[in-house]
Amino acid sequence: MQNGYYNAVGGMVTQFNRLDMISNNLANLNTNAFKRDDVIIGDYMRLHESYQHQLPLKNHTKEAAKFVNRALDRVPIISESYSDSGLGAMMETQNALDFALTKENLFFAIKTPNGIFYTRDGSFVVGDDGMLSTKDGFQVLSRVGLENGEGIALPAGSEIEVDKNGNVYVRNTDNEEVGNSEALNAIAIVGFINPKYLKKEGKNLYSYPQDKINDRLNLANTQALQQSFLEKSNVNAVIEMTNLIETNRLVDMYSKVLKTHMDELNTDAITKLAVRA
Repeated sequence: MQNGYYNAVGGMVTQFNRLDMISNNLANLNTNAFKRDDVIIGDYMRLHESYQHQLPLKNHTKEAAKFVNRALDRVPIISESYSDSGLGAMMETQNALDFALTKENLFFAIKTPNGIFYTRDGSFVVGDDGMLSTKDGFQVLSRVGLENGEGIALPAGSEIEVDKNGNVYVRNTDNEEVGNSEALNAIAIVGFINPKYLKKEGKNLYSYPQDKINDRLNLANTQALQQSFLEKSNVNAVIEMTNLIETNRLVDMYSKVLKTHMDELNTDAITKLAVRA
């Protein structure tokens, strides 16, 4: 077996996966509140040293050799992937239905046909039913709606005001004299004890495991909501393009290694070793 060949194949597959991740980051450069993804590249040896106490057999023994190929211990692999939760830039929009969360680990709760999902994209609209909704038509839940599924109905012809804690006030603008603002409802703002369990589900939504739902915190005093602002993506185009170039170079390097194994080493093995035999 040509161990170097398999090592190079493993490294190339790892870089292809990283390339997909970088391409997705760049594709969401202008997606509101998008959080860039990244990976940690390690090797089997490092993982084994970290988790060998969980394995049935120790490494480097005759019995373990049946299951672990020592020659492949240094193959690069993606040992962990994660999302960078850092804040994106805040952009003022002058739209009263745009909201930004200025602290990490805070989310709006969204009612979907598949259950409650979460998002940091506060680009909302008033749906045909008069409910505060996402642009995909999913209702934004109220603070009490986390328990009963209640959304936020906005009266027609009213001006909406929302404070830093998500409390919603409306002012009737149909009258000749604009009335005082009245408390209406509150937008659900949640956080999580273990945000690492959040999973991206597309449409800028996250899910959280139902069996860990007790980790969800219904927050009433965040001082973190800004009306008429949107959080932009935290993807840095310069960094991602640098990563893209680096990854392409690594793929090219592994490709040359594979070509060397196939065209040169195999030829030498066939011609020289065969002659000596």
